[in-house]
Amino acid sequence: MIDVINLALPYFGLIFIGFACGKLKNIPHTALAWMDFFILYVSLPALFYRILAKTPIEQLAQVSFITATTLGTILAFTLSFGIGLMFRPGRLRDATIAALAGGYGNIGYMGPGLALATVGQAAAVPVALIFCFDNIFLFSAVPFLMALSMRGEMSAGAIALQVIRRIVTHPLLVASALGVLTATLQFHPPVALDRLLEFLQAAAAPTALFTLGVTVALRPLERVPVEIPALAIVKLILHPAMALVLLSLLGPFDPVWVAAAILMASLPPALNVFVFARQYNAWVEEASSAVLFGTAVSVVTLTGVMWLVRTGNLPVNLFAP
Repeated sequence: MIDVINLALPYFGLIFIGFACGKLKNIPHTALAWMDFFILYVSLPALFYRILAKTPIEQLAQVSFITATTLGTILAFTLSFGIGLMFRPGRLRDATIAALAGGYGNIGYMGPGLALATVGQAAAVPVALIFCFDNIFLFSAVPFLMALSMRGEMSAGAIALQVIRRIVTHPLLVASALGVLTATLQFHPPVALDRLLEFLQAAAAPTALFTLGVTVALRPLERVPVEIPALAIVKLILHPAMALVLLSLLGPFDPVWVAAAILMASLPPALNVFVFARQYNAWVEEASSAVLFGTAVSVVTLTGVMWLVRTGNLPVNLFAP
């Protein structure tokens, strides 16, 4: 167990340090803008580019694995959407952000570093695949549902164009596509450029986790909205459980890939939940609460999943004889 604590503590420790700094130092939230930009447009794209560029192309064509993991995310998103509508009948915009809180884990900030540290370098490919296809789904579903809530203001063509634009211009998806292209062409960047990308890659996880802590600190949790615990159960317990069932049904898969997928599904709600909430001016305070509450609870649940992985107690296939 001490081995698992040693793995988890740096990640939650960085969040706590950011949280403490946010509480102790009175710096306005707008000061985080450049940090957010660096994470989203510089360090995380470098991380995903290098992971995919160094991966043999045949390892990226895992249709059954992509189907299982993405379907797990879709189910968690749909269930959370239903919970949002149940607590806020008729409020489609609020329910959409609630669906993100229950289906969109911290796969960019926490996922890569935590999975690689827990499982090893072999987790890089499944992590990158999950990131790409989860984001393609989520960055399609959210603008579509938000546009539906304004269907009197936007045409079907405008809705489709908005969805496509968000997908093809997202920096992390662009970097991932360039990584796949690099792997396909077997292109090797110059040494100096590769080292620069390596430096940026190393900065991704600590910078993102620190920023997450500061951001949460600047939005104190005064009360927990009634739907938040239900959404946390979906994100932290049901999502990984559904992913394991689907992987078992569509497998078998490499045990490392299964472990990486369950770890990714077990992550707490992403900070992007709050970003989307602000962007669409819907469920804003609740989104902040969902991120803080989910991250706090995941100290127990995510650490438990890490323990299962490290001790070999995580079942690879639920239906194996």
